[in-house]
Amino acid sequence: MAITYNEDKRSGLTYAYETTYVWDKEKKQSRSKRTLIGRVDETTGEIVPTDGRGRKRSPNYVPSEDEYQMPTTVKELKSEVLRLLEENKMLRDKVDTLTKKLKKS
Repeated sequence: MAITYNEDKRSGLTYAYETTYVWDKEKKQSRSKRTLIGRVDETTGEIVPTDGRGRKRSPNYVPSEDEYQMPTTVKELKSEVLRLLEENKMLRDKVDTLTKKLKKS
């Protein structure tokens, strides 16, 4: 997984994407899949989350306490990705142990 930045040539805005690479067995080539994270603020360099259609959130929007807060800097985003990868591994291990228990019974 990597964070990539692409500049839109028409608008001049820079967007941040989470890029994952997958191996295509048939074509024997690497393929990339991108997911939009948000727009990069020109002055601060922070990633401003968008809804995927280029819109900003309403100025009256107030997130609830239990709502996920998107990281705003690249450093925060990288640490969040690492945390989620560790959580994913832990959950996969749990699934494996439960699957083994089911097969034994």
